Amino acid sequence: MAKQVLYNSQLFPSDAPLIAASNRGLRYGDGVFETIKLKQGALLLAPFHFERLWNGLHALRFVTPSHFTPGFLEQEIMRLCLKNGHSELARVRLNLFRGEGGVNDPVSHSPQYIIETWPLERAFTPPDSNGLDVGVFPEGRKAIDAYSNLKTNNYLVYLQGALWAKEQQLNECLILNTHDRIADAGISNLFYVKDGIVHTPPLTEGGVAGVLRRYLINELPGWGMDIREASISPETLEDAEEIFLTNAITGIRWVKRFRGKKYAHPLSADICNLLEKSFS
Repeated sequence: MAKQVLYNSQLFPSDAPLIAASNRGLRYGDGVFETIKLKQGALLLAPFHFERLWNGLHALRFVTPSHFTPGFLEQEIMRLCLKNGHSELARVRLNLFRGEGGVNDPVSHSPQYIIETWPLERAFTPPDSNGLDVGVFPEGRKAIDAYSNLKTNNYLVYLQGALWAKEQQLNECLILNTHDRIADAGISNLFYVKDGIVHTPPLTEGGVAGVLRRYLINELPGWGMDIREASISPETLEDAEEIFLTNAITGIRWVKRFRGKKYAHPLSADICNLLEKSFS
């Protein structure tokens, strides 16, 4: 059976044309999205995902109908996962956006949505996986404002960073803010280890408020590790002992090389193992 997508509660083939040319999400990037992992019928870190999603809807001045709740969207996600046969281990993309109409049309402020699912081969990247080669994207900067921490459909700097990294034969890129400090990475949040202490940029540096980042900040002290939020420059990383990146789908990926320096990953491997155990 061909894969299906859900568009405003209606099932369609995944290759069906769904939106009009006048759609505001298409025209202006006027929307937000979440990428969520489903494992054995449960959405991992669902409260964090839906809290960030609702923060985005509020910040972008959407008006949600009474039935439009996290519980409703979770039911829709599960319905599609079952339809596609992806209920054991899957990647879910939930995209919410404004439809047609001008800014003075109240109907256009109610969110429309598309849900897609894909099967995953494994729950997390294993700690013994190959390390990443990363660099700093030189051409764009992430603004620091009321929208910086959201996952909006306006993703231009990250998209261009990914294309640049591919051109440079790198696995990932780091994104700078307007002060030339690190905000985050192309599809990840950044952590580094120095003297046994784990560091990550605060959200005031302009990075996306990653759900796995939030989870680790909460959990690492209970795992016996110190975690600190601090501004990070690219030069800071050259003096780090370890660097790793976090993403809700892939988990933890360690950095093997940055600016010619090679890194080990004993602590990040331990964190990776603890993370997998916590969701087993």
